[in-house]
Amino acid sequence: MFCPKCKKKLDKAIFYNVEIDYCPQCLGIFFENDELHQAKDEKDKNLKWLDIDLWKDRTKFKISYGQRLCPSCRLPLYEVYYGDSRIIVDVCNVCQGIWLDRLEFKKIIEYLKNKANYEVLHKYLKNLVEEFWEIFAGPETFREEILDFLTLLKLLNYKFTIQYPTLTKLISNLPR
Repeated sequence: MFCPKCKKKLDKAIFYNVEIDYCPQCLGIFFENDELHQAKDEKDKNLKWLDIDLWKDRTKFKISYGQRLCPSCRLPLYEVYYGDSRIIVDVCNVCQGIWLDRLEFKKIIEYLKNKANYEVLHKYLKNLVEEFWEIFAGPETFREEILDFLTLLKLLNYKFTIQYPTLTKLISNLPR
């Protein structure tokens, strides 16, 4: 496989317990099918419940101007925003591979942390209901969906304790 940016041969490496292909020159990373999701979950366990579906709306795909080619199937990559962020990633709509330029993984993790903080504090009930229904409907395994649901409950506990220390102390002093 070759780098879509600088055309150098890609090397393999283990990146957050996921085998990826990377360019030794520009440090771009190629994730096959579900590897970005796996690396994100391994990087920060508290983000497991928050998933971005890049394939949901294919009308937002734009062919990249530089005619970058997918390292795996050598077809043109499409540019797409990562969720509602300003981060543009290159995706292959055939093999569902994802190319990230240098530091884009770090930007994605920062974006997801900020989004998770907002979602937990402002849309908590909506997310809790969605995670509860995903236990029965997927898309991940039953065990993974249960863990996502429990992670969301744990995060609320942490956020609530930090945001409302007086109320937390009052609740903890109630008779049992």
